[in-house]
Amino acid sequence: MNEGQNTPSEQQSEAYAKKALRAKNRFPTVRLGAVIRWAVIFILFLLVTNPGLIPFLPQSAKDSVRGTWQRIFGDVGKIADTFALNWATVFQVIAIILMMILVTALLRFIVQHIHAKNPKAKSLLSLINSALSYLAAIIGFFWCLSALGVNLTAILASVGVLALIIGFGAQSLVEDLVTGIFLVFEDEFNVGDIIEADGFRGTVESIGIRVTCLRDLGGNVKVINNSDLRNVINRSDQASWAAATVSVAYGTKIAELEPKLAEFMPKIREKYPDVFLEDPQYSGVQELADSGIVLKFGGRVNEKDIYSAPRILNRELLVFFDSIGVQIPFPQVVVHRSED
Repeated sequence: MNEGQNTPSEQQSEAYAKKALRAKNRFPTVRLGAVIRWAVIFILFLLVTNPGLIPFLPQSAKDSVRGTWQRIFGDVGKIADTFALNWATVFQVIAIILMMILVTALLRFIVQHIHAKNPKAKSLLSLINSALSYLAAIIGFFWCLSALGVNLTAILASVGVLALIIGFGAQSLVEDLVTGIFLVFEDEFNVGDIIEADGFRGTVESIGIRVTCLRDLGGNVKVINNSDLRNVINRSDQASWAAATVSVAYGTKIAELEPKLAEFMPKIREKYPDVFLEDPQYSGVQELADSGIVLKFGGRVNEKDIYSAPRILNRELLVFFDSIGVQIPFPQVVVHRSED
């Protein structure tokens, strides 16, 4: 292999990292050009409808344009009165935005560096982390309107009507918000649990105000609206049972093999204490198959080890059977030739 060329495992790790990064950056990117474009459109609209804002235009021309607009459209000059536009208010708005960004970043830094000792605390921190952005945006929005001279009294007086409109027009959004809060406090599942939802099995990475994120073994992230989390199976509530089957030849003396298995099974847990919660068990003869006798084994494990535990059982039993001379059969075809 040439120097500088990644191995297949390294390439797989890089692909996994890129996939995780894309999953993390789920939100669309807003380009600076779009912001500038809309700012220019807004400024041009104010200048056209309010010629008094143009500094280099003669007063007579301003009065003439204002009179023309009033005859055609009415008193459109009130548009400029909606906002107290001057350098002081612009700087104030910028200061408010920068301060809200700073406060949000500081609070998120604190939340992310709190080491939760239990899954429910992790879920609560995840919910708080998600809510910070929404809360900061709402507070900053109304604060900026107040700095621009907008009368918030009428807006706040209309909150009841606005809430009613949101209740009908954004019912799914409200349902997501309410469900996200109840998910945490009802303790149905927490961050770090392995659940099945909508046919997707994965580990809960975050529980947000609006969505919950699951990651499967392949690194794929599924984002599910909280209101769509119905009939969820929490596989981390209790220990799972990992099963494995191994065939032995029909010539094997089962009565002599079973005591040896009883002595050997605890050794598997001693070798893999982080996988098996208790000694694996020999469950007996599962099937009398065509090629051999199928024996069944199993053990209690955490849900995260439900796939690795059977592989460990198969490997250890294969090595054990080889050491005591027990044959593991394979399909064979016996051909009989008739003698002429």
